Amino acid sequence: MSAPSPTPAEQSPAPKRALSLGVIFLTLVIDLVGFSIIFPLGPDLVAYYLRIDGHSGVLGTLLAESETIARALGQSHAFADVLFGGILTSFYAILQFVFSPFWGTLSDKRGRRGVLRLTVAGTAVGYLLWVVSGSFWLFLISRIVSGAFSGNLSVATAAVADVTTRQERSRAMGIVGAAFGLGLVTGPVVGAACAQLNLLTHHPSLSRFGINPFSVPALVSLAFCIANLLWVNRSFKETLPESARSGKPEMRLRNPIKAILGLTNPDVRRANIVAFVYAIAFVAMEASVTFLAAQRFHYTAGQNGMMLGFLGLCSIITQGVIVRMLLKRASEIPVLAGGLVSTGVGLLVLGLSTEAWMLYVGLAFVATGSGLVNPSTTGLISLYSSQDEQGRVLGIFRSLGSLARAFTPMLAGAVFFISGATSVFVWSAVLTVLALALSARLTKPVR
Repeated sequence: MSAPSPTPAEQSPAPKRALSLGVIFLTLVIDLVGFSIIFPLGPDLVAYYLRIDGHSGVLGTLLAESETIARALGQSHAFADVLFGGILTSFYAILQFVFSPFWGTLSDKRGRRGVLRLTVAGTAVGYLLWVVSGSFWLFLISRIVSGAFSGNLSVATAAVADVTTRQERSRAMGIVGAAFGLGLVTGPVVGAACAQLNLLTHHPSLSRFGINPFSVPALVSLAFCIANLLWVNRSFKETLPESARSGKPEMRLRNPIKAILGLTNPDVRRANIVAFVYAIAFVAMEASVTFLAAQRFHYTAGQNGMMLGFLGLCSIITQGVIVRMLLKRASEIPVLAGGLVSTGVGLLVLGLSTEAWMLYVGLAFVATGSGLVNPSTTGLISLYSSQDEQGRVLGIFRSLGSLARAFTPMLAGAVFFISGATSVFVWSAVLTVLALALSARLTKPVR
């Protein structure tokens, strides 16, 4: 296999690359904090809009469909609530699935900075709509806008490829993973704190402007987004010179399935399949572990929050420190294999846990595995691809992750309620074994 063309960073001084990585890291952290503020608010959001809109309109239709499916499966109203939450999550993830390859391809042609500014600004509009979402349909529109412009993650990841040499590419992707972990751990904590502040308590007249009990979390998300836009304008320098940009004329929104099937490099296809299979296993765990903890060990919401915080902390340490040390001594493929094995062991420990402490042991294995798998797969996909298609291939990679998040929570919820918690985690462990078998066919990337 011939070596892909060198990146602009190959001749760049190390201090400049370090500065660029620091800017990208902070860009991702700010973005993900604002994005994940909504995570702990789901049940309360549904309850609020049910009181406001009742069982009519879009909300009533979605709830009715969820309850119909639950009855058909012989399940309770609680199962319908899980399905409904899954539908809302899936809706956003599907939009990410559709738009991530588009924004990535556009950044290959137009450069990263301009596309990043556009996507961050579009996300800000979505948050502004959330601030005044006094009805469910307007809240849904706000999620559509935010989801459609959520391609900034793939663009920022492509920027990492622009400013790193091939030798340090996968280690740098660990910084991306650490930013994801830090943002996704911090955001829900901020969201839970902001949810205690209701502007209508002291100013009920604001309701005529669409202000609602969740306007404060929405305002905080908007503030993070505006801060990110200002940060990008001030500090994010273009990472993709015109000489390295794609000359392909296609920029329209395309069927993402066709984009995935259009990958001609067999190693890129295999690495994406490995990442996709692994994402299904990880998201199934993520969607089910709090239900398992509550069912078996009577964990409260606060205890579940601490448990997920532990998962995020372990992931940050692994991706920010451990994986960077390992990739100095070993190539991506054995590190990837080690991560898959660690995740499989952790999933089995979680599924078979009989004591509360076993949850933390299992999560430590899973977080360590995730911290090894994600930078390795991202680095491999980048290294297998040429410089003028980094945005496109990494956009497809992020798109597949979003596809896994679109259907897995509902599937895992159905298996959990019908077959029990152990089934979810055992089947997830089986998927990591499948991913491990597929990874054996990957070739060592050219340096």
